[in-house]
This record gives sequence, structure tokens and C-alpha cells, in this order.
Amino acid sequence: MATDITKLGVKASWKDLTEGMIIVGAGTSREFHTGEWSTNKPVFAEENCKQCLLCVPVCPDSSIPVKDKKRGAFDYDHCKGCGICVKACPFGAITMEGVE
Repeated sequence: MATDITKLGVKASWKDLTEGMIIVGAGTSREFHTGEWSTNKPVFAEENCKQCLLCVPVCPDSSIPVKDKKRGAFDYDHCKGCGICVKACPFGAITMEGVE
């Protein structure tokens, strides 16, 4: 049973949803802003970062962009605030804060 992901908006009726909310299709995470329910968020202190990129592969949501071998700011649309990146950073360049 496949779901047309364009129908999964605020106006979706229960008839448009699949059992267990199964979404069939590749690359659908970009369609949803899953980070909006988070109560904590990581904060990047660029002055402490040594660009070791140890935080990037441990992020389960791919919320740490890298361009030209340098990490960028967090993608808060998809970050769920799990804090794994904080544990991975040996330089204290990432801390956790509550969402305002």
C-alpha cells in the first residue's frame, strides 16, 4: 500500500494515510520538517571548531552539512536534538540548548 507523499499535509484525511504511516519512496525525508518537534537543539560554536568533521558521520539525520571540506550550520528543519554530535565533538564546539 503506497502513499502519495504530496497528500500528507495538514489537510490530509485519514483515508490518505497508510497503515502505520508507511511512506514508500526514496528521498522523502526532505519533504518533512521533522526537527520542529524537538525540545533541545545543538548550537555550533565556530570559534571552537577544528573542522575534524567527527560530528558529521554520527548524525542520524544528516543535519550537519559539509561544503568544501568545512562543516556548516545545523539544519534545524531535520535535526531532532538527540545530542550525539555533542558527544562526538572533542573540542566542545557543540553544546545543547532548549528550544525557545
